[in-house]
Amino acid sequence: MTSIVLLVVLLVAVGSVAVLIRPQRASTFEFYLAGRRVGVVTNACAICGDYFSAASFLGVAAAVYASGLDGMWYATGFAAGFVPVLLFIAAPLRRFGEFSIPDFLGRRLESHSVRLTSVAIVQLIILAYLVPQAVASGIIWELFIGRGIGGLSAYATGVLVSTVVIMLMVALGGMRGTTWTQAVQFLLLLAIFVWLAILVLVSGFSYTDELRELSARPLANPVEAGDSWRLEPVTNRLHPGDPAYFGEPGGQYSQLGQFALILSLALGTAGLPHIMNRYFTSPTGTAARMTTVWVVGLAGLFYILAVLLGTAARAVIRDVAADLPWVAELTTGGILRVPEYALLVLGQIFGGRAGLGLIAVGALVAVLSTIAGLLLASAASWGHDIYERYINPRATQRQALWAGRAAVAVVAVVSAAFALGVRPESLTGLFPSIVATMVTWAFVLAGSALTPVFILAIWWRRTTGPGAVAGMITGAVVAVGMSVTGLLLGDSGYGQVLLTPTVVSAPCAAAVTAAVSLATRPPADLDGIWLRMHGTAADRRAVRLARLTVAGFARRGERR
Repeated sequence: MTSIVLLVVLLVAVGSVAVLIRPQRASTFEFYLAGRRVGVVTNACAICGDYFSAASFLGVAAAVYASGLDGMWYATGFAAGFVPVLLFIAAPLRRFGEFSIPDFLGRRLESHSVRLTSVAIVQLIILAYLVPQAVASGIIWELFIGRGIGGLSAYATGVLVSTVVIMLMVALGGMRGTTWTQAVQFLLLLAIFVWLAILVLVSGFSYTDELRELSARPLANPVEAGDSWRLEPVTNRLHPGDPAYFGEPGGQYSQLGQFALILSLALGTAGLPHIMNRYFTSPTGTAARMTTVWVVGLAGLFYILAVLLGTAARAVIRDVAADLPWVAELTTGGILRVPEYALLVLGQIFGGRAGLGLIAVGALVAVLSTIAGLLLASAASWGHDIYERYINPRATQRQALWAGRAAVAVVAVVSAAFALGVRPESLTGLFPSIVATMVTWAFVLAGSALTPVFILAIWWRRTTGPGAVAGMITGAVVAVGMSVTGLLLGDSGYGQVLLTPTVVSAPCAAAVTAAVSLATRPPADLDGIWLRMHGTAADRRAVRLARLTVAGFARRGERR
């Protein structure tokens, strides 16, 4: 009963914050962009709250828990993803100053086809990202609460409750309410990680000593065999004839697989709609760049703690499994059957039921925060880019807001429906973390279909609308085709690259974009577009002043 009360308090608090600080003026500018008045530190914390999803809070520690050093590649790729954003995207994107990725690409390339194609791609990415968040909420509810509501299973209840709460929060609070909620949520996530890390270290845990001990014997994980489970040695992907060890590479990925994963995560970040849309809320291009600097630093700290705690969970849970019956029920040979339980179990070991509750709250906060950003990005694409521009161009602000809210509801329901069809236990033998792996597929689609076109549109003047459309379609088709083939073949051999195909699909998208662009005509006002993206504020003021002066002379000549 205490667990349910704690979760209810959390959900009510999250919804209250969003509603209380919602914009008083009903406008799409406030709903989607928070009036472009979000400060650097606040926006950085909100981006972290948006980005550090269940894949980061539960998934990175779970991947480290299940495969050791190879699980760290998730942390590396997730953290490195903001480097290209910092260097190539943040400032020009904000200077151009639109509402969303489709809005930016459509105006930059002066093409309706680009806008419509990018809306379709954005919705696929959002759906691919939403489903694992909903899966994570079901996993958390299943372990923390342990029972369902109204005849539903515990897993299904978690999926539905989290979806409904966050859907209402976004629909009522908009970008302003969501921004402050996500900033507070990130600070809570970081505080929980710091708290658990302190408890683990004070208990006598030594990272170097435990890593050495864990690496002293071959790595083995539970595998489902009919109605029972058994420990099975992990295949060494680098040296198939040798056993895999926790502290050595090869526990999950080959050398090519490691590179493919990190590249997919790094490129994918720059194409994530819910992250890139946040840069439109910064007041200036300089503020957008400084926001990214803060994000890189906060991400580094967050993922260092995630790796530390994943390693601690592998050592501590194994040692106490024989003495704690409730831990033994979740493990086989001292190893958790569902790696996503790692932090939750570690929290209960060191903090009792309250510790489990705190970790569960943190995990749900991560889920809710990310779902909120994804739903807002979806609403911006449907409500602003489709409804306001094509379905009802004369829509009032009230009608446009309700269109965005309707989009939030529809996308939330669809993602929950997909999540209800997933059985996490049946997939744990295939991937080190099912949540992190499913999120990776969203990164793959973003890094293949959007990021190459995004970067070319910002930095190559010759990019055209037809080229961008061809590139996005090529990247999406190649990425989805290779990923589906990889799922059919499994993760052995080249299957790993097929599951993270950005190393192939992104160059294909870039090449097709360049080839078609060279054969077609670029936008007419290319100099004005380029100045808007890359010129300084002084440059833009000078151009406006020159145009006003020319217009003044023209009017004076007409009067004469």
